[in-house]
Amino acid sequence: MSGTTTGERPSPPQPPDTGATVVEPGTTGRFWSTRRRPSAVVALLLLAACVLLLSDLAAVRAGRPALGVRRRLARELAERPLDDVWVLVGAGVAAALGLWLLVLALTPGVRGILPMRRASPQVRAGLDRKAAAMVLRDRALEVPGVRSVRVRTRRRKADVRVVSHFRELDEVEADVRGRLEEAVRGLGLSRPPALAVRVRRPERRKG
Repeated sequence: MSGTTTGERPSPPQPPDTGATVVEPGTTGRFWSTRRRPSAVVALLLLAACVLLLSDLAAVRAGRPALGVRRRLARELAERPLDDVWVLVGAGVAAALGLWLLVLALTPGVRGILPMRRASPQVRAGLDRKAAAMVLRDRALEVPGVRSVRVRTRRRKADVRVVSHFRELDEVEADVRGRLEEAVRGLGLSRPPALAVRVRRPERRKG
């Protein structure tokens, strides 16, 4: 006579704890530009201003007269009214430069690289916009009836212009959109761009 033994099912083995942080795939921000050229320009201008000021201060300490530029600038600032045209122009230029530097400091700047989904905190990848446009163009050319394709990829939108020489335009557009939606998902972008597909007939040659 046989009996049946009941019990709890064994729990599946758990992965070992390595101390690493597990991050689910999700969105990531844009890459920040190092902006070497603006930084170099600002650094050179500040260096030139500091050298000019220090040399003038050293000349005054040594008993020599100050630079003519310094005396002229002090006289102009003391005598010119605030509503003078050149004073307003100089203030506008200084404000524009300050606003430009603030924009550079607060914005990422790298617009040619599309951030990809991040599956690990140690790895961050991006895809060049031209490479993404090339992938979408190749996938659109696989659709029957498509003669040529032009793709312009932006950060949030992919503008696709298709020339079809046979088949109905609505059918070609539906097939192209389906292929491109699949291709966009395969790119693994953090923020997949919206598709704007336009299909037309080739232009007739005149004469």
